Amino acid sequence: MTQLRLAVVGAGHLGRIHARLAAAHPQFKLVAVVDPVPAASGAAAAELGVEAHSDLRLLKGRIDAAIVATTTQTHHAIARDLISQGIHVLVEKPLTTNSVDAQDLVDRAARVGVVLQVGHIERFNPALVAASEHLGGARYVEARRYSGYTFRSTDVGVVLDLMIHDLDVAIWLAQSPVVDVSAVGAAVIGPHEDVASARLTFANGCVANLNASRVSFQPCREMQVWQRSGFVAIDFATRGAKIVRPSDAVLNHRIDPGTLTADQKATIRDKFFTDYFPLQTITAPESNALVDEQTDFAQSILLSRAPRVTGEQAVATIAAAERILASLAQYTAAHQSQTEPGKSILPGPHWHLGQPAEGLLRRQAG
Repeated sequence: MTQLRLAVVGAGHLGRIHARLAAAHPQFKLVAVVDPVPAASGAAAAELGVEAHSDLRLLKGRIDAAIVATTTQTHHAIARDLISQGIHVLVEKPLTTNSVDAQDLVDRAARVGVVLQVGHIERFNPALVAASEHLGGARYVEARRYSGYTFRSTDVGVVLDLMIHDLDVAIWLAQSPVVDVSAVGAAVIGPHEDVASARLTFANGCVANLNASRVSFQPCREMQVWQRSGFVAIDFATRGAKIVRPSDAVLNHRIDPGTLTADQKATIRDKFFTDYFPLQTITAPESNALVDEQTDFAQSILLSRAPRVTGEQAVATIAAAERILASLAQYTAAHQSQTEPGKSILPGPHWHLGQPAEGLLRRQAG
């Protein structure tokens, strides 16, 4: 079997996990772990018996592919340099801090002819994969993603840290351009938003309500999808899904509550989720989403095909995230007079209320 020579760039929490999995992956030969902090790269490399480097240039001509798991602000520069050397890259989400830089990576990868994959891991979540055959024609999407404060990814706010997972899935489900965005949120710890709620309307009429918090006392990773063919509830944390399909009697409007007798109503209530809205519980098979993501990366390279999550899809997701952030800033400006004088609901260096729209969309996280 052909093995791709691989480097993992970034020896933080996620980078170390990627390195361990890649070291055991049959389609990769892990060559090195790269991190500007020698102690970090050294510890990860020693554990796996590979090289440790603080400079990617030392690996020139020695690797075929790389996984970039560094801070978001560094993604563009690192991925750009790798692509310029003809190296295939899997970049952890979000691809970059803004859509201009993300599109630049897409264009460069296309010119060079390398795979650019983005680590939107929920696309590989067994619950979503198992439910995918029941998904199509989404009309309304509602997502809740809550966690405690981990002190990771503090260079960006909750929109680019957590909400972007559900944003990516919602755009994939809608299969239509975003035409309108409204959002509210608040910063709790540090300069970036820690709580956010966004409503997106797509050109085909689909609506998505996305809620995210990284200061919650109760974790949650759930999504509900309403479509004409039924209802799908996905729990990304437990990796399970529930499917409800309306019966022919419901779809053809043969049930009129106004004409039913008391006995008929009682019968329908008793059989509501068996005969009229049959409920099916799906238990997804055991799998490791990160391993599946790495396999997709390897197969995309070896078979010269597009990965499950492409750079183009990541650009659309980041562009939507930018619109959410701009809406948050507008919300702050509109309500600033109701807050303590001189204080904004969303403080931080990226909330320049007098800045033109294009400046907001080009903001740098951190």
